[in-house]
Amino acid sequence: MLKPASRKVTYEDIEALPENLIGEIIDGELIAVPRPSYLHSHVASSLTEEISGPFQKGKGGPGGWILLYEPEVRLGRNLLVPDLAGWKKDRLTSPPDKNYATTPPDWICEILSPSTIRTDRIRKMPLYARFGVPHAWLIDPAAKTVEVFGLMSNNRWVLMSVHGENECIRAEPFQAVEIALEHLWWE
Repeated sequence: MLKPASRKVTYEDIEALPENLIGEIIDGELIAVPRPSYLHSHVASSLTEEISGPFQKGKGGPGGWILLYEPEVRLGRNLLVPDLAGWKKDRLTSPPDKNYATTPPDWICEILSPSTIRTDRIRKMPLYARFGVPHAWLIDPAAKTVEVFGLMSNNRWVLMSVHGENECIRAEPFQAVEIALEHLWWE
């Protein structure tokens, strides 16, 4: 017996989700997760504060970046929502005319939570690699760790470094400025 053809997931399915859910389309499947926890949001806002001055505004750093919180990014048929993403300004010269960017970011950061860890690691990281995102960070607020990945020429991730607790780090692509990890954790 033949299985009935499944309906193609569209952007309209994302728009139809309740406001308390974040929707993504991964390999044709609609993935919906609740809004981030306070621990998760604290890491995202604290990291944004650490890097936006030097890298987006050029205050005490090189500037030249656009950094966004939970942007929608279309990579082929997939629509992903990294927790943080950054583009070099010469690659994203103006805001997209749709609600999502089609230019892959130069850096993504996924903040891991129990409800997203498998999707972030197993489904999204390979897509970021396939579409040439050169830098990725995975941050685990519960374990107080930051994993820094670099993309190799064969579109495979290499773990460049792992940091934790209260280290001060210089990590690609933001190695021009030291980041104090103690500011990321809810203490």
